[in-house]
Amino acid sequence: MASSSHGEQMKIVATQFCSDDQTLIAHIRKTMTIMKEIAVEFEKHNESDKVKELEDAVLELADLSEDSVHLSSAVQAIANRYQPKEEVNNFRKLLEDEVSKLKSKSTSSDPNSNPLVRQFKEAVWKVHHEGQPMPGEEQEDIVMTSTQSSILNMTCPLTGKPVTELEEPVRSVECKHIYEKRIIMQYIKLSNRCPISGCPKKLHADSVVQDALLLIEIEELRKVNKETEVEDFTLLNEDD
Repeated sequence: MASSSHGEQMKIVATQFCSDDQTLIAHIRKTMTIMKEIAVEFEKHNESDKVKELEDAVLELADLSEDSVHLSSAVQAIANRYQPKEEVNNFRKLLEDEVSKLKSKSTSSDPNSNPLVRQFKEAVWKVHHEGQPMPGEEQEDIVMTSTQSSILNMTCPLTGKPVTELEEPVRSVECKHIYEKRIIMQYIKLSNRCPISGCPKKLHADSVVQDALLLIEIEELRKVNKETEVEDFTLLNEDD
């Protein structure tokens, strides 16, 4: 009974921590967006030194955001597989090892690949080079940067629902695909293969989590979808 109680307490603490971490990441992303707008104004006045200072700060914030996401995912993974033992667990070591493991699997360790960093650079570039691709990039590489995120699949492969409509979305730390939590947990009992066609990654219950960035990105996707619907409706009215 005590073991079960300890396990539940771990999950409650992990959930609260991840909620707080999510709030922090949301503030970081908002700050990066504001800094982009300020940098655009500096660029208009050819104050390149100030633009560079802001860019460096944005890169630091991108690193901080990435570290926060890894920490949140690590806490959830440990809580999900926690089994109380007689000896005292070294939670600090567990956490450090889990974060290191997540970082080694990350495909976005370079802050320059962060969508908000790309948005920053693109916005500054467009001030004096509207319609031209940024140096080292083809035009198609920078189109729709404002909607880029870590969301790889727009629908849950098991329910068919858009990720924006999932009741409790979770993401695999292995392949970054998104699922409905209740359904994917049932699926994992039968198969450990990711249900996304062509994905070779294996799934484990402790590595399918609601990382701190997931709900933020889903909400941003909802906003983009809503704005697109409004634009399409406006175009239809103009055609009439």
